[in-house]
Amino acid sequence: MSKKKIVIFIAIIILIVLIGFILFFSLNSNSNNSTNKITEYTPEGEFSENDIRKTIISVYFKNIETNTLVPESICIDVKELADNPYMKLLQILAAGPTNDKLESPLPEGTKINNVYLKGNTVFIDFSNEFISNSPTGVQEESLLIYSIVNTLTELNEVNGVKILINGEENKAFSDNAMNFREEFVRND
Repeated sequence: MSKKKIVIFIAIIILIVLIGFILFFSLNSNSNNSTNKITEYTPEGEFSENDIRKTIISVYFKNIETNTLVPESICIDVKELADNPYMKLLQILAAGPTNDKLESPLPEGTKINNVYLKGNTVFIDFSNEFISNSPTGVQEESLLIYSIVNTLTELNEVNGVKILINGEENKAFSDNAMNFREEFVRND
């Protein structure tokens, strides 16, 4: 090869390398600039006072298809929980879910005589229908108990639930598969 061809060849290689460096650094600086951009978030609207007072609670209902407990999130005004949040949660549980695939496990005709917090345990005094109208069998009875327990233990101050029937302790379901001697704690 002649000297002239070698010089042209080296010049072309240097030119290609130089163009490669320029492209590399220009692309790299563009990608850095795009990641450093700050985009300001503009809310769609203002929050009203009613929106600020709402909270989301989880209420546990029985899934009809899988026969398991499933939480349903419900938005509620905080003022409704102020007086007796335990009674309000039980009333929501008794009213039933909004989802068609879920159902309230509370037995028909069950009345809530009294609900109160003692220490970190919620005491619930149900009417006799709680045991007389409940489905039998350990699985169904467990779904009923833990729908109540898991719902109430969503509140920070509640660690357990004690069930009374017409003010009396140590009652049991009609088949005696589960009794209410002990306090029930959350079962996830």
